[in-house]
Amino acid sequence: MFQMDIKAFEQVMMFIVLAIAVVALAYAFWLRNFIMSSDKGNSEMQRIWGYIRDGANAYLRTQLKTVAVLIVVLTVAMFLSVFVVKPTPEARAFFDNDEDKARIVIAIARALAFVMGSTFSAMVGFFGMNMAVQGNVRVAAAAEKGGYQEALKIAYRSGTITGMLTDGLGLLGGTTIFIIFGEASPDVLLGFGFGGTLLALFMRVGGGIYTKAADVGADLVGKVEAGMEEDDPRNAAVIADLVGDNVGDCAGMAADIFESYEVTIVSSLILGLALTAINGELYWIVLPLLVRGIGVVSSIVGTYAVSLWHVDDAEEAMFKSYEVSSFITITATFLLAWLYAGQLSLATLVAVGVALAVVFNPLTSYATSAKSERVKTIAASTRYGPASVILEGLSLGYLSSVWALFVIVASLTASILVYSFDFPDKYEIFVVLGGAILSVVWIIRRQQQGHLIEGLFSALWIMVAALFVVSMHEVPEIHRYNYILFGITLIGVGMLSHTGNNVSMDSFGPISDNANGIGELAGMGPEARQIMADLDAAGNTTKAITKGVAIGSAVIAAVSLFGSFFADIQRVKPDFEEVINLANPTVFVGLLIGGSLPLLFSGLLIKAVNRAAGLIMAEVRRQLRDPKILDRTKTPDYAKAVTISTQSAQRELVPLGVIAVLAPIAVGLLLKEQALGGFLAGVIVSGQLLAVFMSNAGGAWDNAKKYVEDGNYGGKNSENHKASVVGDTVGDPLKDTAGPALNPMIKVMNLVSTIMAPIIVQYDGYSIGVIIAAALAVAAIVYAVRQSDRRIEIADDAASERITTAVSASD
Repeated sequence: MFQMDIKAFEQVMMFIVLAIAVVALAYAFWLRNFIMSSDKGNSEMQRIWGYIRDGANAYLRTQLKTVAVLIVVLTVAMFLSVFVVKPTPEARAFFDNDEDKARIVIAIARALAFVMGSTFSAMVGFFGMNMAVQGNVRVAAAAEKGGYQEALKIAYRSGTITGMLTDGLGLLGGTTIFIIFGEASPDVLLGFGFGGTLLALFMRVGGGIYTKAADVGADLVGKVEAGMEEDDPRNAAVIADLVGDNVGDCAGMAADIFESYEVTIVSSLILGLALTAINGELYWIVLPLLVRGIGVVSSIVGTYAVSLWHVDDAEEAMFKSYEVSSFITITATFLLAWLYAGQLSLATLVAVGVALAVVFNPLTSYATSAKSERVKTIAASTRYGPASVILEGLSLGYLSSVWALFVIVASLTASILVYSFDFPDKYEIFVVLGGAILSVVWIIRRQQQGHLIEGLFSALWIMVAALFVVSMHEVPEIHRYNYILFGITLIGVGMLSHTGNNVSMDSFGPISDNANGIGELAGMGPEARQIMADLDAAGNTTKAITKGVAIGSAVIAAVSLFGSFFADIQRVKPDFEEVINLANPTVFVGLLIGGSLPLLFSGLLIKAVNRAAGLIMAEVRRQLRDPKILDRTKTPDYAKAVTISTQSAQRELVPLGVIAVLAPIAVGLLLKEQALGGFLAGVIVSGQLLAVFMSNAGGAWDNAKKYVEDGNYGGKNSENHKASVVGDTVGDPLKDTAGPALNPMIKVMNLVSTIMAPIIVQYDGYSIGVIIAAALAVAAIVYAVRQSDRRIEIADDAASERITTAVSASD
C-alpha cells in the first residue's frame, strides 16, 4: 500500500479523505430516506408520476444494454493499451523493477479501473435520476400542502442526492486507487477517468436526443399548431417530454460533472508526479486529494444550509449556500497550503478555481436569465417575427461565448503569473494589511446597509486577491512549464470542489419542471401551480449556470489533460519538447481536423434530434385527430411517444461514440504525436466556443419565451408567443443536446490521446500493423458519420399532416 516515501501524517490524511467519501454517500442515503418519507400526493398525481417513472427507468435500462458491448470491447482495449508498451518508470519502481509484473498488473488494474469508472458513472446517473423522479411528485404534493419553503426543500434535497453520489463515488474511486498503487496510480487512473468520461458521453448524447426530440415535437404541434398549454394532457408527447428532463438533465449532467471530477484528479496526479521528481516533495500529489476532501465537506454544509435561509427566492438561497461552501473551502485550503505545503500559491490557485465557478453564475445569468435586459431584448424582437428572434439569440450566443472565453483566459493567466513573476518580499506585509483593512471596512459598510452576510463573502474575495498577489514567486524557467500546468489542474480542482452544490442546483431544475408538469396534468389549484412555476423559473436559471460551470470545467480539465499528454510522452521519450510547431504543415492539418470535429459532432446531434422530433410530431398530430382525445374522454397513448424517443436515442449512441474514440487514434497513427497535439488544441478551442454559444443562445431563447408567457408582448397564444416558441425550439437541441455533449466529447478525445501517446511514440513509423489499424479507424469513422447523417424518413399520410385549427383549452 502507497509504496512511496509518504509520511505518517499524509497516510492518515488519505484515510480521512476516504472516510469523507463514505460520509458523502451516507449523507446521500440520509437524504434519500427524507425524500422517500415525504407525501406523494393524491392518486391522480401518482398516476401521472408512474408514467414518468416507468419511462425514465425503461430508457436508462435500454441505454445501459446498448453500451454494454462497447464497454466490454474497450475493457480489453484498456488492458492492451498498457500491455503492448513498456511500463512507465513509476510502475517499474512500484514493482521493484520487475518489468513483466509491472506490465501485467497495471494492465489488469487499468482495465478494472475502466469498468469501475464506467460503473460509478452509470450509478451516479441511474440512482440520481431515480431520486429526481421520486422527488418531483413529492415537490408537487408539498406545493399543495406545505407551501413554498417545503417544496423548495424537497426539490433541492432530491437533487443533492445526485450531487453527493457524484462527490462520494468520485472521491472514493480516485483515493482508493491512489492508496493501492501510489506513484503508479496515474497509469491506473487513466482507465478510471476514461470509463467515467465515456459513460458521460453516452448519457449526454442519448439523454439529450431523447429529451429534445420529445420537447421539440410536443411544442411545435401542441403550442404552435394546436395552441395548447405547456403540459396539456391531450398532447401525446407530454410524458416523453417530462421523462426527457430526467434522463437528459439529471442523469446526463451528473455523469458529465462526475467525469470532469475524475479527469482533474488524473491530470493533477500525472503532473504532480513530474513536480515530485523535480523537488522530491509529495504534497504536489497529496494536496489535490485533500482539497477534494475539503470540498466534499463544504458541499455537505452548503447544500444543507439551503433550507435554513427562509427566503422566498430559491436562487438567493442556493447562491448564499454556494458562498458558504466557498468560504469553508478557501479558508481550509489556505490553512492546509500554509501548514502542510508551506506554499500559499497552491491555495490561491484553488481559490481562483472556486472564483471561476462563482463568476460563471452572474456571467451566465446575464446571458440567459429572464431578468436580464439581453433576454428581454430577444422577447421584444418577437414583435418582428421568428427570424428576428433567432438573429437576436444568435448574436447573444456568439458574444457570450467570447465573454466566457476571456474569463477562462484570465484564470489560466493566473497560473502563469503565480509562477512567472516575483512579488517583492518587502511589500508583502503592506498588501496583506491593506487587504485586511479594506475587508473590515467593507464588512462594516455592508453591515450598516443590512447585508452582513454579503459583506463577509466580499471580504473573503478581497483577502484572496491580496494573498494571490503576495503568493507570486518565479520558478526556474526550465521547470516553469510543469509548474504552470500543475497550477491549471489546481484551478480545475478548485472549480469542481463544490461539485455537490453544482449538481444539486442542476437537478433542481428538471425536478421543479417535472413537478410543474404533474401539477398541470393533475389539475392542481392556482396557488400550488404558482409555487411550482416560481421554482421552475429558478430552476431554468440554475440549470443554465451549471451548464456554464460544466463547460468551463471541461475546458480547464482538457487543458490539464493536454499537459498530461505531453508528460506521458516524455515518460516514454524524454527528449520530446513541449512545443507544437504550427508552422509544420502536418501539425496544422491536425489542428484543422481537431477544430472541425466539434462542428461535425454538433451537426450530427442536431440532425438526430430533428429526425426524432419529426417522428414525434407525426405521432402527436395523428393522436390529436382523435375526437375522443380532444374532448378528454380518452387518454392519449403516451407510451408510443416514449418508445419513439427511446429508440431514436439508442440508434445514435454507438456511431457518435465511435467518432469520439477513434478520431484521435486515426490522427495519432497517421500524423503522429506532434499533429495529435495540434488536433487536441483544435478540439479544445473550437469545442469551448461552440459549447458556450449553443448553451447560452438556447437558454436565452427559452427564457425569452417564458418572459412572453408571463404576459409580456401579448402573452400566451399570441403571434409574438408563437415567434418565441420557434426561437425556443431552435435553441432546445443546442442547449440541451449538442452543447452539453461537447463537454464529454472534448475529454474523451483528450483521454484517448493521453492513453494512446506512449503507443504512438513506441510504434513510430508506418508498419503494416499501424497502417491497417489506421485504415480500420478511418473506415469506422466514415461509416459512423454516414449512419448519423442519414435522411429523415417520415410516413407520408394524412394523419401526420400539419394541424391547422387551434385546439381550445375547453375542448
